[in-house]
Amino acid sequence: MTIPDHHLTQGERRVRSFNPHWKRLVVPFIALLLIAAASGAAIYFVPDTWEYASYARIAVVVIGLILMTIWSFVPYLQWKNTGYVLTTHRFSISTGVLNKSTDEIPMAKVNTVSSDQTLFERLLGCGTLTVESAGERGEIVLRDIPRIQEVRTELFRLLEDASDGDIDGR
Repeated sequence: MTIPDHHLTQGERRVRSFNPHWKRLVVPFIALLLIAAASGAAIYFVPDTWEYASYARIAVVVIGLILMTIWSFVPYLQWKNTGYVLTTHRFSISTGVLNKSTDEIPMAKVNTVSSDQTLFERLLGCGTLTVESAGERGEIVLRDIPRIQEVRTELFRLLEDASDGDIDGR
């Protein structure tokens, strides 16, 4: 989810749009494989001679689809519908599948930007970005930001431009 071009203000341009890091999808993918394998095995091992075999197979398929929806499809939709947009004027965070929530931090209001990375996150190139602003919420913690060092560098450049009153080096 990104900001549509018609929502950008005059002179504002999109610098970077991205979703959370793909590592958020590892557990849902493993769940998908395990549920599919368990459902397939359960269907295979239901004896054909049993009078309720067809009902048992239908039940296995229905339960498998429900579990896949809850543990794989919903997390994928949440990941896909979480978007971060960095523009020359603001940093926007959009979340939500059915309901949409958007937080926007104007560059002029950002006080501090910090990042944290575990060893595993350093290997994957992602991390946690903390943006402290002079707004109501004060601090927003964004987990699993891909290419965190590039995002952080870009954010600092934009903050420097905003503090100088300079947009895009002009």
